[in-house]
Amino acid sequence: MATNTRILVINPGSTSTKIAIYQQEKVIFLKTIKHAPEDLRKFKRITDQYEFRKDVIYTELKSADVPIETIDAVIGRGGLVKPIASGVYRVNESMRNDLLECKRGEHASNLGALIAADIAKLIPSAEAFIADPVVVDELQPLARYSGHPIFERKSVFHALNQKAIARSHAKSIMKKYEELNLIVVHLGGGITVGAHHKGKVIDVNQGLDGDGPFSPERSGTLPVGQLLKVAFSGIYSYEKMAEMIVGKGGMMAYLGTNDAYLAEREAKDGDEKCLEVLSAMAYQVAKEIGSMSTVLKGEVDGILITGGIANSKWFCNMIIERVYRIAPVYVYPGQDEMGALAENALLALNGEIEIKEYV
Repeated sequence: MATNTRILVINPGSTSTKIAIYQQEKVIFLKTIKHAPEDLRKFKRITDQYEFRKDVIYTELKSADVPIETIDAVIGRGGLVKPIASGVYRVNESMRNDLLECKRGEHASNLGALIAADIAKLIPSAEAFIADPVVVDELQPLARYSGHPIFERKSVFHALNQKAIARSHAKSIMKKYEELNLIVVHLGGGITVGAHHKGKVIDVNQGLDGDGPFSPERSGTLPVGQLLKVAFSGIYSYEKMAEMIVGKGGMMAYLGTNDAYLAEREAKDGDEKCLEVLSAMAYQVAKEIGSMSTVLKGEVDGILITGGIANSKWFCNMIIERVYRIAPVYVYPGQDEMGALAENALLALNGEIEIKEYV
């Protein structure tokens, strides 16, 4: 096993691109590249930005005190590819074509694999990978039923962070992830609650625009009958309705802010509306945890709470007081997508996990 493996990690966001170089598990270079709005406005589609972002990244790498030829692998944030099982995937032509054609939607993370592949070509013997994109799909057949055959439940969740936290937790208690039944809760701009059964996420709420708890900016599950009446009222366009569900739903709709920390501060200062909305959000998260415990038939080894909002003990305690009887609760605040990507690449290069082919 190599002891000085170097991995370049690329994580494109809507207005910035994070890059890092890891030597084994240690970060030796880290940079967040901010992109000016006027630079991004030149491009019609997000995928049209990839040459621009690649050049900016390459310029930053040349200025880093790390010879680029010493990099062993490049791993990018996985984008909206076809539904796939969890794992590390080699970036191939089939994946590149799907991402360039935006077959399953546009998202900044689509650029991760494209840029990784191009940079890897410049480095002798380096390969390009992605790991655990948001479309990781391990749902059991029963979890796909919605209530009508033209609406199939889909798996869209914080796969990278949920899987990384679950593996890290398993290691901390000297178990294998594949031996445990866990419920993992990601609390961020979106909220997802996954039932992890022996290494597979067999059920999870669709946290983008599907179902589950409301979050700082997403509505989660809405009453279908009322939704239909509003949608066909003639008052709202499709775009406005979509905004209600993603972007301006949830806490944003109730309080006019998607800042959970600000809302918590106001609640503690006596704002009853803020207190009630945050309490309702915690209530819905707890209810989703309860639901996932039935998926695991009550055999739950632990409930793991992670994501940015997990930094709030106050908010987490509102969830814990409702679910602690189900299983022990562990709180792992924040998220480390860069570290999780680097860890996946390292495990793959060391032969500890399989490198999969995208087809």
